[in-house]
Amino acid sequence: MDKHAIPLYQLLDRTLLARLMKRTGTGAAVSVRELAAETGVSRSTIGNLLSGEQQSVFEPAAREIAGAIGVDVLILFTPTGRATRHSGRARLAKVAA
Repeated sequence: MDKHAIPLYQLLDRTLLARLMKRTGTGAAVSVRELAAETGVSRSTIGNLLSGEQQSVFEPAAREIAGAIGVDVLILFTPTGRATRHSGRARLAKVAA
């Protein structure tokens, strides 16, 4: 696999994401805005995942979202088996590091 390729992870169930946001691993709720601020994933991406408009994110974003909510990444996401080369995107490189 290309060392610059970043795997995609598909959200398994958007209603599960919404439920887990209402009660995270700490027992507290987290809003889209708060989750975005904590993870560095854009509010629009999180909103699109919740609405079903977007089904996949890059692996670093999936890990950040799951970690912030307090669950293992494979509870919310599954690897798609595809990877996309993004050598020019500094934000992704920073998250992947």
